[in-house]
Amino acid sequence: MPELARTGVIGVAIRPAVTQANRSLEELLYDVTQDALRDAGLAIDDIDGIVVAGNDQYDGRAISVMMASGAVGGVDRDILSTPSAGEHAFVMGALRIASGQFRTQLVVAWSPTEASSIAEAQRLAADPYFHRRLPLDEVATHAMQANALLAVMPEAAALAGTIAAKNRENGARAYPALPRDAGAAPTPWPLRPGMLAAPVTGAVALVLASPDFIAERSGTPAAWVAGMGWATEPSFLGDRALTEAPALREAARQAYAAANIAAPARQFDVAEVADTTPFQELLAYEALGLAARADWSARVADGSFARGGALPVNLSGGAQAFNPVFCTGLARIAEVANQMRGRAGPHQRAGAHSGLAHAASGFAMQYNTVVVLRRDAEEKRA
Repeated sequence: MPELARTGVIGVAIRPAVTQANRSLEELLYDVTQDALRDAGLAIDDIDGIVVAGNDQYDGRAISVMMASGAVGGVDRDILSTPSAGEHAFVMGALRIASGQFRTQLVVAWSPTEASSIAEAQRLAADPYFHRRLPLDEVATHAMQANALLAVMPEAAALAGTIAAKNRENGARAYPALPRDAGAAPTPWPLRPGMLAAPVTGAVALVLASPDFIAERSGTPAAWVAGMGWATEPSFLGDRALTEAPALREAARQAYAAANIAAPARQFDVAEVADTTPFQELLAYEALGLAARADWSARVADGSFARGGALPVNLSGGAQAFNPVFCTGLARIAEVANQMRGRAGPHQRAGAHSGLAHAASGFAMQYNTVVVLRRDAEEKRA
């Protein structure tokens, strides 16, 4: 879909770990929406349509979009809801701009923690005949995925430890105000302490716009969508090879084809990839074409994906810095958009012109989305 290069991100807001007990979820959504609009230099009346992503089970209520409508400015305005994951709301918003029917879109996703047990909410999404009776939640499947990878590649344990330490260090630099001890979570075997971030309450919002709208506001910095791809694996774990990531490979193929990416390890300046566990980041290296499995040890050892490396991965710290489960994927896209706009703050990579965002959600990376973003509307080749 080459026309997607003409969709721009002009506003970004990330509320990474909200702890105020005196703020309701509606107030949180209002706050993050206003942050994104201010970043874009717009008012809600400039927004043609809204796409929100929320999970009724996480929220502890039915039809969460009804709760969100007023807070995000959806009253008397076109609004859609996707209950699958925050990154899917971004895809929908970008497609709406690319259709030519909208000039602007507001995308908002959130993930609370106080309503109920997240593990129980996730268990309800599992197969009712086999998986739900285990009981099975996302953390359990992430551990199963790590175990499967270790069975065929025992040295991945040491690599995962190094990756987790990299992301924690990056997170401390990117978000120094966040409490570091809040990132500890129970770690089912074979995960170790420091490899899994505890869920936090958070929200993410982005403003998307068409090229003509952006041209009318010539001073607005934009991150341009050059390509997108998404794919899904079977829900039944017995039908999947957990040591591979075929859906991610397909999502990357789609996005790279649209963005003319032939050598991803050399064509990106920065990347944000799913790292709910560091084993998932390893699998992403391979499926995204950043490093073959045989090269994992060498690339981790030489710091290729570390801060200051050839392709820094997760300068924000990824999920190791903060993990609002339902919108962690949208946060990856938001972080790359900020890098392209020169607004990533203390973790900005100087001169970044091309960025890769990968979001994964569901059991053991079941759903995968890949977005290629650029600083320039048109690709500039050397």
